[in-house]
Amino acid sequence: MQLQEIDKARYRKHLNWVIGACILVLTTGSLGVAQLLIHVFPDSDGSHFHWNLTGVILTCIAIFAVLKRIRHHPFMVEVVYVWELKQALNQVTRKMPKLKKAAQQGDVNAMLAMQFSYTGSRQLWTLDDNTITMEELSIWQAELDNLAKKHNVTLDIQQYSEQVLRHF
Repeated sequence: MQLQEIDKARYRKHLNWVIGACILVLTTGSLGVAQLLIHVFPDSDGSHFHWNLTGVILTCIAIFAVLKRIRHHPFMVEVVYVWELKQALNQVTRKMPKLKKAAQQGDVNAMLAMQFSYTGSRQLWTLDDNTITMEELSIWQAELDNLAKKHNVTLDIQQYSEQVLRHF
């Protein structure tokens, strides 16, 4: 995955629309399906938990199917990018202890993966207005910069690919 610049206002607007639509569809869909099932298959005990659960599950499946189908629509570009960025950062985060150890020993690929993680995290946290841990991120970036300087390495995140993580 390569990092891209995206318009924060457009991303937030589209994300809010997607979240709102999902909430609306989940609420109305699950209640509608559950009510239909209760009407068609009434329970003499008066407990309709299984029909309510079925309504929620079926509506979630429908939402997932629609989101998967429209993921390439221009409206979804920023939302899908951030979703994929979060997945890519999660992959790096799971390997971070091994990456830090390898980076200390001068492994260029480990430093490159860490650079991608720090740059991507900065972008993600800025887009989501999550600035609480930005100071920690600056400290981590400074440590990585010192390691790169110590080992005479230039880190270009354009060279990063997920294949780098396979070694760790």
